[in-house]
Amino acid sequence: MRAFRECTAPQGTPEWLADRAGKVTASRAADLLATIRSGEAAARRNYRVQLVAEILTQQPAEDGFVSAAMQRGKDLEPQARTAYELLTGQLVREVGFIARTDIPIGCSPDGVIGDFEGLLELNVPLPATHLGFLKAGVAPADYVPQITHQLLVTDAAYVDFLSYAPAFPEHLQTFLIRVRREDVDLTAYDRALRAFLREVEQEVESLRTMANPAAQFKAALQVA
Repeated sequence: MRAFRECTAPQGTPEWLADRAGKVTASRAADLLATIRSGEAAARRNYRVQLVAEILTQQPAEDGFVSAAMQRGKDLEPQARTAYELLTGQLVREVGFIARTDIPIGCSPDGVIGDFEGLLELNVPLPATHLGFLKAGVAPADYVPQITHQLLVTDAAYVDFLSYAPAFPEHLQTFLIRVRREDVDLTAYDRALRAFLREVEQEVESLRTMANPAAQFKAALQVA
């Protein structure tokens, strides 16, 4: 039996945001891994606080804001998905949020291949970024935490990363690389993730059991 389930709300909708609330998502995997020489990295702390607030309020902290660059990527995503299908001969199924059933984590891949044999991660970057991908010829380091998280959420064997830049000459418009489960350190990531989840859980429990500050203030006024 699979340890994950598909939520039905389409990506970007208020219902999709609600599905994600209080759960560690792939797009924020790098934040929980963030480190500094001493103490806790701001990105990690801020994400922990966000999750605690979402759990306590049962509301998503994110409002679905889309920048111009993000909107451009969304507009070109269907073209990028078609480019992948033409390159590989694989049909891609769009999905909403995929949630693990045992721990509060999930992901929203840009597509599923087969019955979760693989996942698709699409990127429609600026030309200079796409050129960097082409020249490097490897999975971009910035996306490895996100890809690792997606593999941990699902039982997929691989994630195909596709960068699409239609302004380039045809033979340079796509950069495609496959990241398999054995290519990433799932054990180390799972360990870091669970440590982060324990911190979130402990903070939530601490806040739920703390004394009511308003009641304490009122009581102090009555005594005075």
